[in-house]
Amino acid sequence: MRRFRPGSPATAVVLFVLTLALGAAALPLAGLAGRAAGDNTISVIAVTLLTLALAGIGLLMARHQPGNPIGWLLLSSGVCFALDGDASSYDLADYLLRQGRLPLGWVAVLIQPAWAPAITLLATAIFLFPDGQLPSRRWRWPLRLYLAVAALWVGGAFAISATAVAGHHIRINAGGDLAIIDDPTGAAALWGTVQDLFFALLSVFLAACVIQQAVSYRRASGERRQQLKWLASGIAVCGVCGLASIALSSSSGVWQVVSDVAVVGIAVLPASMAVAILRYRLYEIDRIISRTLAYTVVTGLLVGLYAGLVLLATHVLSFSSPVAVAASTLAAAALFSPLRGRVQQLVDRRFNRARYDADQTVAAFAARLKDAVDLASVRNDLADVVHQTLEPAHLSVWISQHD
Repeated sequence: MRRFRPGSPATAVVLFVLTLALGAAALPLAGLAGRAAGDNTISVIAVTLLTLALAGIGLLMARHQPGNPIGWLLLSSGVCFALDGDASSYDLADYLLRQGRLPLGWVAVLIQPAWAPAITLLATAIFLFPDGQLPSRRWRWPLRLYLAVAALWVGGAFAISATAVAGHHIRINAGGDLAIIDDPTGAAALWGTVQDLFFALLSVFLAACVIQQAVSYRRASGERRQQLKWLASGIAVCGVCGLASIALSSSSGVWQVVSDVAVVGIAVLPASMAVAILRYRLYEIDRIISRTLAYTVVTGLLVGLYAGLVLLATHVLSFSSPVAVAASTLAAAALFSPLRGRVQQLVDRRFNRARYDADQTVAAFAARLKDAVDLASVRNDLADVVHQTLEPAHLSVWISQHD
């Protein structure tokens, strides 16, 4: 497969500026459409932040590695998502609230299915991680099949929009989409079948990609293994955030805010891909994983302890609710630091063995140093500790002599 020949870095800047302009217009357009009342303001901001994150990460990668298509795919995906968001708000304002009296409403209808190429581009970027190349020649035909079905799906969505505009049969639903696209019937029913096929293929490809990367991880070492750790961490966080956003999308109040924050969390995946590809602080992933696991475990334990103490105090010991809550909060706060230290040690021992061994070695050296009196033995011991913990290519110890 030939390497992608992208445009110049200036092209990437232009695309990012376009995304910024579209993002700046998102909230005013949402207000025009009546979307920016209450919790919807947070929803619009969350989607806009995700869009800008995609475009910004894509710009960073496109400028530093212009020969790698992944940055360009992420940047283009961000542009498409921004177009979709603004077009949806304008469609609502024009056709649902003002019966088509706003200017150029038909243009917004034509570009509103930009979410389709955005999804396709984002998925393709994941498939080509980390260098823009397929894992092997055997992936050529499956990728071509996926791209062919994706082209039919994307082209069909825009064709349905164009047909609706040409025939003056524009019906917009509450989400700002064409009703015929959300519920394809009649002539659009065939496109609905293609859409089902596309998402089935997308699911198979994503599963195959995860399996392929897992196999690669077993064989990899050094930087390649760290890159795959960053990708796996990003996929895990993105999956949790995506599921939380979908599950809580119909909620209200605090849970709706959680759903919106989860939408922004999806940007962790492209961010982790950028760190892995650009090799920026690549080896900090082990520390991040161990800290994330430790704080997750500690949070779960403290929440359970807090709830248990409140129930014990209010239902068994018959304390008043304010007193029970205050006492439980103080108990949880007092236990946080020692519990976090113990859990962090257990997590490091299991998931971050190199750091755990290094910490143990340094602690043992500090204990021996208290009773050391011979300068030569201290110097040799120090050199051994540095070699074990940092593994430097060269080590020199300089000792100042004072009269």
